[in-house]
Amino acid sequence: MNSMHVLSVLVENKPGVLARVAALFSRRGFNIHSLAVGPTEHEEISRMTVLVDADVMPLEQVTKQLNKLVEVLKVVELDPDSTVARRIILVKVKTEAATRSHVLETVDLFRARVVDVSADSVTIEATGRVEKLEALLGLLEPYGVKEIVQSGLVAIGRGPRSITDRALRH
Repeated sequence: MNSMHVLSVLVENKPGVLARVAALFSRRGFNIHSLAVGPTEHEEISRMTVLVDADVMPLEQVTKQLNKLVEVLKVVELDPDSTVARRIILVKVKTEAATRSHVLETVDLFRARVVDVSADSVTIEATGRVEKLEALLGLLEPYGVKEIVQSGLVAIGRGPRSITDRALRH
């Protein structure tokens, strides 16, 4: 049975590391559903948050192969029950005089915000869990979604522990 898994991969902040990690998933036939990469609190380390749909056993093999890459410092599968995970979307919605107030009410309801306004559209920024963002898009769809761009999933474990600190100690 396939299911979504979130991997937090700490890597050296060097050119080419992203390509090598992505290639490893590709060679195994995994489709990366979401990928977010950025520096951590330590400038020499980057964190990749990878959302992948995979069986547990092949995923374990990929995790072992990732750990063999010289630039990979640590790989952790994040437990959904003890993880804070968010996405950000920007969505451009068609608006007319008659519908603008309804769109703005929807924005407020979802604690989103308008970041750009033109005569016939508004651009909305929303952050949250995937389910929340999908619900927002569902309510905006009847007005005419003109364009959507979304980030990859970012995720961090709950509580005081840090996988970055643990990786540096090893």
